[in-house]
Amino acid sequence: MPHVNIPATLPPGVPGLMQYRPETGRPLSSLAEVLLRTPNTLSAADRELIAAHVSALNECRFCTNTHTEVSAQQHPEGRALIDKVMADADSAPVTPKLKALLAIATAVQHSGRDVTEDLVTAARGHGATDTEIHDAVLIAAAFCMFNRYCDGLAAVTPQNPAAYVGMAQQIIKNGYSTCAG
Repeated sequence: MPHVNIPATLPPGVPGLMQYRPETGRPLSSLAEVLLRTPNTLSAADRELIAAHVSALNECRFCTNTHTEVSAQQHPEGRALIDKVMADADSAPVTPKLKALLAIATAVQHSGRDVTEDLVTAARGHGATDTEIHDAVLIAAAFCMFNRYCDGLAAVTPQNPAAYVGMAQQIIKNGYSTCAG
């Protein structure tokens, strides 16, 4: 049962919470838009994967399902690759740079202070730029917040995994700035 009364006409999960309080939802959705969709040297699929990875570590079902699906629909190798990363990022067939950025995101999920010089040096050694390291940290930190926002208010979320397919298609088509209404 949700902790606040969100009208049933609003979408499930974080978008519904953002529309419930558009004055806070708009800046949050703008942050997601910048972090996950604007031009960047990291693909949108990889940035979504970082968000999904952190959400899985935080056990936020809504954000894990949403961002896994958005990543899978945008990645050239699709769902099969994304599922491998979500199951075990260390052994997944992705670039060493992405593995290093996922390791940084994992550290952030536990504590920002867990991001060590060794993790950053490893990421740089695999070709990560300062901007990519910055963005991996910020995506991880932001998704810790988004996950807690969703779960902390016990947002209504779809139980059927198929529901996330359509949500992902809408995000890919329209972006996150439409989430807050």
